[in-house]
Amino acid sequence: MPEQQWNSALYEKRHAFVFGYGQGLVELLAPQADEVILDLGCGTGQLTYQIAQSGARVIGLDHSETMLATARQNYPELRFVQGNATSFALDEKFDAVFSNAVLHWVTEAAAAAKCIAAALKPGGRFVAEFGGRGNVSNIIEATQMVLRQYTGHDVPHGWYYPSIGEYSSLLESCGLEVTQAWLFDRPTPLEGEAGMRNWLTMFAERMFVELNAAQKEEALTEIEMYLRESNYDGGQWYADYRRLRLLSIKQGSIAVSGS
Repeated sequence: MPEQQWNSALYEKRHAFVFGYGQGLVELLAPQADEVILDLGCGTGQLTYQIAQSGARVIGLDHSETMLATARQNYPELRFVQGNATSFALDEKFDAVFSNAVLHWVTEAAAAAKCIAAALKPGGRFVAEFGGRGNVSNIIEATQMVLRQYTGHDVPHGWYYPSIGEYSSLLESCGLEVTQAWLFDRPTPLEGEAGMRNWLTMFAERMFVELNAAQKEEALTEIEMYLRESNYDGGQWYADYRRLRLLSIKQGSIAVSGS
């Protein structure tokens, strides 16, 4: 599947809810002064900046140079580096790794979990929220149904939406003990009459690569028609988000005295 391309201007203008909802996750992180924290998938840097207000030293890491360019422009006093969630390796170890609305893009979940565990100090915490089992199921179903008419086959959505049990087992296999986890619905309002179309253009662009420009516009209109019953209410579009939020701790070696 083609790699997701990011439009940082559209992200900040039309989809600020992504980092807006992340403020509650920052509270779960509870950053402390002088801690060293990695913001994994920092995007345009808003939550990196919020974490830094605690007095912690924060590094923002993202795969997209477009997003990083905007982050550096927004917050020139902070450090941002380019890297991939499945292969990053920084020189220092972290008191915490924080990740908001990122890991559902990372289908190589085991590789990412190993990198996160390796980046943490013993006793360090991993705090994350991302799409969980059943996330945007209405949107996926409608999009795949419409695209099948154009392509003649099922188009994969390319996201990773695990259950609590599935992801907890994965983290525990990497030495991260899950201490708190939630899976919850979060119907999210989308801006304006074109809200669903903008969401699909921003986040599901990869699903439309086999269509030409005219076909894409037709398909978007058809998808809107199907979703109007389930995801449109009172003049407002909603994304049927379902989020997985968790806190885990890296287990360190425990010295046992001999008898």
